[in-house]
Parts: sequence; structure tokens; C-alpha cells
Amino acid sequence: MTEHANRIPRPPKLIAIFLAAIALLEACQLPENAFISSEDDPTLEDEPPAVVEVEQGLKIGAVLPYTGAFARSGQSMIEVLPLLVDQVNACGGVNGKSVSLVVEDDQSQPQLAASALSKLIDVDQVDAAIVGFVNSSSPEIIDIAVQNQIPAISPGTTSPVFTEHARQARFNGFWARTAPSDAHRAAALAKMAIDRRYRTVSLVVADTDDGISFEQAFIAHFEKLGGTVLDKDFPNRYDPQATFLNTAVLNAFYPYGGTPDAVIAALDLEGGALLLRTAHNLGATGGTQIVLANSFQPRSLLEQVGVTFDGKYIMAGSIGASPGASGLALDNFMTLWKQREGRSNPGVFVPHTWDALALLMLSAQAAGSTDGAAIRDQMRLVANPPGIEVTNICTGLKLVESGQDIDYQGASGSVNLDENGDVVGSYDIWSVNDQGKIEVINQIRLER
Repeated sequence: MTEHANRIPRPPKLIAIFLAAIALLEACQLPENAFISSEDDPTLEDEPPAVVEVEQGLKIGAVLPYTGAFARSGQSMIEVLPLLVDQVNACGGVNGKSVSLVVEDDQSQPQLAASALSKLIDVDQVDAAIVGFVNSSSPEIIDIAVQNQIPAISPGTTSPVFTEHARQARFNGFWARTAPSDAHRAAALAKMAIDRRYRTVSLVVADTDDGISFEQAFIAHFEKLGGTVLDKDFPNRYDPQATFLNTAVLNAFYPYGGTPDAVIAALDLEGGALLLRTAHNLGATGGTQIVLANSFQPRSLLEQVGVTFDGKYIMAGSIGASPGASGLALDNFMTLWKQREGRSNPGVFVPHTWDALALLMLSAQAAGSTDGAAIRDQMRLVANPPGIEVTNICTGLKLVESGQDIDYQGASGSVNLDENGDVVGSYDIWSVNDQGKIEVINQIRLER
């Protein structure tokens, strides 16, 4: 694997991790007949040519944020990839060949994500890709994969807009995601609000396709459950580039229709931080509950919003929902993560990243090929019933090799892909205490 050092300024630990994803660390306890090239071990340079694999094995690219606004989530997502690659290569690889990995840092910027994916396809010649975060304004990133017949799975893309693109056959089956759409987040938050007896609420959202999609989905779900949205007829949408958000704050906390039990806020990172600071500075929050509906790591927003003069976190008391993990493979995943990374909590979207990579490798094994269209055709077959339920990828690879149908059960959830490439997952409901600690207080699981 070739990586440009100036693309991902990694500390030494991460450099070692990524080299391990290709070179197969000794700790993986490779079988004696496993492929090791002279590039991996210079002592093999004089070995007879017969021991060298001529045909390249499956090569997977990943476009994820190591730097920028989403780095907190992206770095852990990057770290999990070689853990699974190591595991698969230690049990024989995919189609009898080693899997390799190439990672590009998109710096949390859509335009750089597009160029990074093009580089992975044109220069590195990857067979499949993981594309972490794509928002509604940049679907052309996925178009690049589709045009080159490269299957792409997104473990952090939650925009409902992509469901509609898939429904219109824009992606031709080459795209799927392992994180649930924000349309499902809207359903989860509507249920949570009713369960907590918030009968009347107001909404404030970023004036983007994603924000508006959430707004409309939440209203539909909340009203169906008997709730009232006070500003339904006067949508409160703020410009993410604005430097003054007093009006949006006042409309949210003092809507025309009355006093809300809670303010439901679907925010972007920087504009949302400004809005919450403004609400605090105006004394608008009072006793009104703030419910946050964001796809990014809540810790990122917490740090952007900041603290009061006496050190109390401004977001203290806020609650929110983030994609959770409740799959049958979760316990084993968490054990491995803690053993290898030394941390008990991998963070949002990390189990979803594990599952995205697992699906691509299982699909390539089922296809018996690294051809993109062949991998695409197998994705739903290995992800969905009927088939033998498997939580261990090595078990799944062996079953597929023997010609048996499988139903992969992931760490994030069952990972059943519908006709649009969507999954229905679970959501962690979290709260922020005065010390800024984020605690999961509940989990909501949704069904199709």
C-alpha cells in the first residue's frame, strides 16, 4: 500500500497500525503458508519466485476524517479498520489472498473527500471503498464510486437525501450504509419526547437539506404520536454561515404558539455551537429542555460550545441521540477494541465502520472476485436473511467459501440492507452533566 505522508499526519502509533494492515503483523500468528512479500520482509528477497503471489488480493480504500471538524469520530473509525483486516488475513484472507487497505484523510471537507476517493480509484486501484461522512450537498462523492463501479459503504452518512437518490436509481446499487438515516433518528427522538412527556415542542434546524429533512420527518412522527410542534407553520431555520443568531434563538425558545416543553435542535457543528452559546448568553434556555439531533460526535459540539465563567459546561442538562450499537457481535467487538486500543468506549460510528468493512470482505468472498459489480451483487445476500447467522467474520468467510448462505449479524446491529441500501439501527439517548461528561441514559431500538 502506498500512502502520501502529507495527507494524514499520523503519530507513530497510527503509522504502525496502518503498516500492520498490509504487512500482517507477527502478532496475527499467520499460518506458515500465508503470503508474505519481499516488500513486507526484506529477508525474503532471495526466495524463489514461486512463493510470490502474482494476482493481487482485495484492496479496500477508506476516505475518513483524520483531521478537521469530524476528527474525533474519524480517528477512531480509522483505527478500527486494521483490526479487522488483521483478523481476516490471519484466517486466510478473502478468496485465499491477503486484503490490503489504503486510507485517505478528507480533512472533514467534502471537496477533499471527492479528490481522495478519485485518487484511491485511479492511483491505488481499490476494489471497494468506505466513505465515512457525506452530506446532502455532496452526493457527487458517491457518484465517483458509481461511475467506476466501485461498491461504497458509508458508516457515518445519515442524510435522508441519500435514500431518495438510491430510490431514483442514482447509485445503481453500488452504495449502502451501516448507520441509520436521520429519518429514523427523527422517529427515535419523537418517541423519546413522548416518553418523557414533552407534549409541545419547538424546532430549530440548520437551513440545509439534511436539517429540513429531519424537521419534516420529526413533525410527521411527533404528530402521529399525539405531540404538537408549536412552530410547524413558521419553520425556524438558521443559516449555518451566520454570525448572529439571536432571532433563531428567540423563535426557538419563545415561539408564537406558546411555551415549549422542549426545543428540538438539529444543528451543524459551528453554527449550532454559536446558537447554543447565544441562547445561554440571552438567558433563553431557562427551564426548557434542549434535545439535540446531530449526526456528529456530541463531544465535538460540547467543546465548541464551551463553558461558563465558573467552568460549568453550557450544554449541561442537554440530551440527545446518536446512532448506537446493539448487534449480536458487539460484545466480541468491544472486547477486541479494549484489548488492542486500551479504551473501553470506541465512540460513535466505530462499530458501524467495522460492519461496513466486514460486509465488503464477505461480499467479495461470496462473489469469488474483486470485481466491483460482482461484489455489489452479493452485498444484500450476505447481509440479509435467509442464511446462517454469523457474528464472526472468519466463520462467515469459511461458510461462504463452502457455498452456504449467511446472514451477517454485526456489531452495530443486524445490518439488514433494504432496496435503497439503508439499515434500521438503534439510538443511544445521552445527557450531559455539569462536568461535561456524556452519559448514555437509554437506548431506543427501531423496527422496519
